[in-house]
Amino acid sequence: MLVSDWLAVYEVILADFGFDRASDERARDRLAELTDAFDLDRLASVEGSTVAVAGAGPSLADELAVARRADVVFAASSAADVLRAEGVRVDLMVTDLDKNPATAVQLTHEGTPVAVAAHGDNVPALVEWVPQMTRRNVLPTTQAEPAGPVVNLGGFTDGDRAAFVADHLGAAALTFPGWDFDDPEVDPMKRRKLAWAERLLRWLELRRDERFAVLDGRREGVDVSALPV
Repeated sequence: MLVSDWLAVYEVILADFGFDRASDERARDRLAELTDAFDLDRLASVEGSTVAVAGAGPSLADELAVARRADVVFAASSAADVLRAEGVRVDLMVTDLDKNPATAVQLTHEGTPVAVAAHGDNVPALVEWVPQMTRRNVLPTTQAEPAGPVVNLGGFTDGDRAAFVADHLGAAALTFPGWDFDDPEVDPMKRRKLAWAERLLRWLELRRDERFAVLDGRREGVDVSALPV
């Protein structure tokens, strides 16, 4: 994923949600002050592997076998808690610290990398929780222009961001346990974000020339006309 390709999509997201680029950049710069550059070679096992990108949806409990079969497991947000409770190893947690930041802290202390995303409204969480983490185990990320140690590997929500990280690292195949695009329990903003996650997975599918089972029966209705396919 070229940063320029992602930033073209980022422009569309900003316009759709009315988000402020400057706020994202301020958050990115604050995260840069709290972190060091992360050595992506530590995740070299992803290359050529099947990566389970576990979502935090209610279906995860019924789809643990998908994660167990994968070579590598990336967990979005609170999916990490479900997986760990069931004895499924988490190789990377991807989070903006909005749900279970204590889990992110614990994982870094245990030696597991955590990709922390900075965006316009999570600066207080960054300031509170990132200093508690083992610094070398934090992969700092942004959805805006990268700066300093903070990288942009693509992605908007925790779940699709995890998929983009796996793609960047050379995953051979991606699976998606725990993804529920039509979860009736989410609020309207989360529903809009899930719609974007679906859109971004479809975009990634096309870029990878791969078909993700999680999009079966849905992909024909996903509009990617504004994205640089």
